[in-house]
Amino acid sequence: MELAAAVLIIFIGSYVQTSIGFGLAIITAPTLFLINPLYVPAPITICALTLSFANSYSHRKSISLGSLKYAVIGRLPGTFAGAGLLLIINQSVLALWVGFSVLLGVLLSLKNVHFRATNGALVLAGFLNGFMGTSTSIGGPPMALVLQHEESSFIRANLAAFFVISCIMSLLVLGGIGKFGEEELMLALPLLPTALLAHWLALQTLQFISKRFVRGVSLTLCTFSGCLAIGSYWI
Repeated sequence: MELAAAVLIIFIGSYVQTSIGFGLAIITAPTLFLINPLYVPAPITICALTLSFANSYSHRKSISLGSLKYAVIGRLPGTFAGAGLLLIINQSVLALWVGFSVLLGVLLSLKNVHFRATNGALVLAGFLNGFMGTSTSIGGPPMALVLQHEESSFIRANLAAFFVISCIMSLLVLGGIGKFGEEELMLALPLLPTALLAHWLALQTLQFISKRFVRGVSLTLCTFSGCLAIGSYWI
């Protein structure tokens, strides 16, 4: 039952991420944490890495590596900061942090916040991606906000390429602090075919479903799961 629920949740998150460029972790992390805390952050990050490879290949013609270097520079210290947080907080506080991270992402998505993709903004977004992504697996919103006014194909391609790099960085550091090992890998492996299936289905159906609808559904799911994670702190 636990695996079936995890498969369904990963499918939804992977479909959304393929559609709009991000969303896998922000949708899945709160609910999967309640099912089994070990899903956060490493197994979700493995799923995100697999999906990001697939998305990068699908949109490879729009990838601009030069524009990502400043985000990668900021990502490195953010990764270590996120790992440090994992070493000092317990699981109940982590659930609270996951929930608030999700709701912050929803709030920023709803607000018409305008950021220019300057070098400084990319460094800051990279740092926040590293801090939030390593500690909770939810690192997409800062980068998505900085790139939100670019062309859709550019956003999907370059978020995917950046997520490949960022997920590898997080997994290496998580392995170094004992938060990524055989147990987490075994949790992730059954979910990978589902992530790839959702990726394929999204590519086939995007033309029939509006981005506005996908965004609305994903924000609703995020709000619910974020509140659920916060509520679990007091249960």
